[in-house]
Amino acid sequence: MSILAVGSVALDSVKTPAGSVDEVVGGSAVFFSAAASLLAGVRVVGVIGDGYPTARLRFLRERGVDFAGLVRRPGENFFWAGRYGADFRTRETTETRLGVFADFDPVIPRRWRESEVVFLGNIDPDLQLAVLDQVRAPELVAADTMNYWIERTPNALLRVLSRLDVLLVSDEEARQLAGESDLARAAARIRERGPSLVVVKRGEDGADLFADDWSFSCPACPPARMTDPTGAGDAFAGGFLGYLDRTGSHDRAGLLRAAAYGAAAGSCAVEDFSVDRFRDLSVAELEERAGRVDAGAARALESARTPG
Repeated sequence: MSILAVGSVALDSVKTPAGSVDEVVGGSAVFFSAAASLLAGVRVVGVIGDGYPTARLRFLRERGVDFAGLVRRPGENFFWAGRYGADFRTRETTETRLGVFADFDPVIPRRWRESEVVFLGNIDPDLQLAVLDQVRAPELVAADTMNYWIERTPNALLRVLSRLDVLLVSDEEARQLAGESDLARAAARIRERGPSLVVVKRGEDGADLFADDWSFSCPACPPARMTDPTGAGDAFAGGFLGYLDRTGSHDRAGLLRAAAYGAAAGSCAVEDFSVDRFRDLSVAELEERAGRVDAGAARALESARTPG
């Protein structure tokens, strides 16, 4: 099986306390694919402009990522620039140029319209809906979003929610979307609008999973070093959905294990700029990290059961 991934393919210039890079490959579809392709096939739908350095994506092609849905249009590439504060948590966007992405009209290749797992990166909700109108009967649809769309296109976003199985958001985004300060209540409000599972990504604090009759706090996987947090959330989604697609296990146990793979992939993403950490990352190393997350979760659960 293969995951249909629709999102941005960008160039990023990033400055962090660990250094800086100019015009490296980035975007939600790229980070997602870098993580997910370790576990499953990935089909990418996106758009690039003149001179995009596709050679830097060769390692993903060699790993089996299918870029047949990545179209080239005349014009400037989608570009994002930002810098991070000393704590790596605060981020300032210094420049955004949409380029060809401003007129992105995702067309799903006919042979991909039977995809069973679909990931919608944090693009315009109207584009996410356009994708869902083209796929036939996916078993699992997951999406990401961001503050920009929550503020500017709330009605379209609500229509997207009604067609989702899984929503992946940050804690800030979950609260903003639901209009609730309490995270559990915010997740419940979001689930009322469609998704059966809400995954709240909390960076170095792990992730919280909220379903109708259970919740789970997945611990983070501490990285070996902190270099660049850009794309960590999309890498989390890649590890999460990659595991689900690989195993076909969508029950509670499968979802919890998938979260461990998501945390492992996110921890790898921050260890280098762009997707460079994934170039030589092995499946065995990702599995070992996921195992550490599982062990941490087991210890936390045992501690909670043991009287103080």
